[in-house]
Amino acid sequence: MDNRINEIRRTIRALRVSMLEAEAIMHEQINRDEDCSFVAQEILKMRAVMSGLVKERTALGDDEPILVNHFFIPRRRPTRKPVATLSLSFGSAPRQNLAARV
Repeated sequence: MDNRINEIRRTIRALRVSMLEAEAIMHEQINRDEDCSFVAQEILKMRAVMSGLVKERTALGDDEPILVNHFFIPRRRPTRKPVATLSLSFGSAPRQNLAARV
């Protein structure tokens, strides 16, 4: 039974890495305004498999966390909207000729 738990943990670890890679690909496709529905469907399938593995693992009595240290995807920064700036220069306005009239 301990062998089965190790096998499930190994599968979960590999599946988590695959999911992170697929999410990175999906985010790149979103950034390029491409269709990412295929990758999103694959991620959902992986999540369903992961859910089944986790249920089986907890039924076998394993509750230790499984760590994936070597793959980190930083969060995307929010896009900045350009701010309209008013550039008022006082010297660019046409000057009136204020000569004294006689």
